[in-house]
Amino acid sequence: MSFLSRFLPTKLFSRTDRSVVGEWWWTVDRPLLAAILALIVSGVILIAAASPPVAERIGIDHFHFIRRHLMMLCPALVFLIGTSMLSVQNIRRLGAVMFGVSVVFLLMVLLGGAEIKGARRWIHLPGFSLQPSEFAKVAFAIMAAWMLSQRKENPNFPGHFIAAGLFLLIAMLFLLQPDLGMTTVLTCIYGAEIFLAGFPLLLSVVFVCLAFGGIFTAYHVFDHVQSRIDRFLHPDVGDNYQVQKSIEAFQNGGILGTGPGQGSVKLALPDAHADFIFAVAGEEMGALFAAILVGIFLFVILRGMSRVIVSNDIFSVLAAGGLLSMFGFQALVHMGSSLHLLPTKGMTLPFISYGGSSLWALSIAMGVVLGLTRRTGRTSIAKGGSLLKRSAVKSV
Repeated sequence: MSFLSRFLPTKLFSRTDRSVVGEWWWTVDRPLLAAILALIVSGVILIAAASPPVAERIGIDHFHFIRRHLMMLCPALVFLIGTSMLSVQNIRRLGAVMFGVSVVFLLMVLLGGAEIKGARRWIHLPGFSLQPSEFAKVAFAIMAAWMLSQRKENPNFPGHFIAAGLFLLIAMLFLLQPDLGMTTVLTCIYGAEIFLAGFPLLLSVVFVCLAFGGIFTAYHVFDHVQSRIDRFLHPDVGDNYQVQKSIEAFQNGGILGTGPGQGSVKLALPDAHADFIFAVAGEEMGALFAAILVGIFLFVILRGMSRVIVSNDIFSVLAAGGLLSMFGFQALVHMGSSLHLLPTKGMTLPFISYGGSSLWALSIAMGVVLGLTRRTGRTSIAKGGSLLKRSAVKSV
């Protein structure tokens, strides 16, 4: 008997268990679930190490951020497991409800949201602040996949036009905040889904050209975008303090790191617990641990894609592909910014960085991926068997 089985009901480990939990346990991709939980645990450790100096700098209790993170982690785990139990039909319903609520909240942000550093992205609710854009991109991934899959099943259904309209609507609401980073993530999701849907290559090329055109336009329209790109291309031109400190953290950490809580660069990084938490991991845990983190992210993406790509349900392929693209793109931007491989962008590292809205939205997103990658065709104890055969043998 395994260590885990001592703390869970024995019935849960019986392959003949037909309960909701039993069905979930034997059909969910447990290695993928374990990798996600490993990221969550790593996030708790790193936030506990990185957040006290940030709290001290702004004059609040040293354990404020880790305490709040643990409080937000409880519902996040419920979202992760709960959504992974949903059927494909219920995942579509969840996406529709989330999309409608997210649009309303995005409009509320523009009309009366809190303005921070020149942008309106948050709604202040009792006890916490909510960033609707985090949930909107997850809802869009599900809704766009639904529309595109309907188009593939019924050529007369204008699903591709509806998906394009949903993309333009959410992108416009993001840009009005303004939030170019979220718009880029949204574009990545949509691009991945139309690619997986098998749209003509010419259309994909046009979409890529439009995406680069959008970046070019943003460079000339938004001053902060121009500043970040200029500082990336020409480090001596502007202030690169945070990036320099981030690189210094990796240099200090070496292979094995200075030890948990022993880093010094986090004392000077304003967003050490959020936008630059990968730098804290590099200094205190070392390059080896940072490489392991990268490996876990790659495992989640490749494992998820390998599981869903064999599905006969086009919606599952598109939705899971879009959400995994979002997951990987966010990790790539965060890590690339910390290592000065990409222009700096305040983007959370999935399940690692501090942030309630991000944690909850990612938990729903990866719960959906777990739900869409569950095995549905196998009902027997042994491979190749059948429940009917087992019942017949048992009756004899």
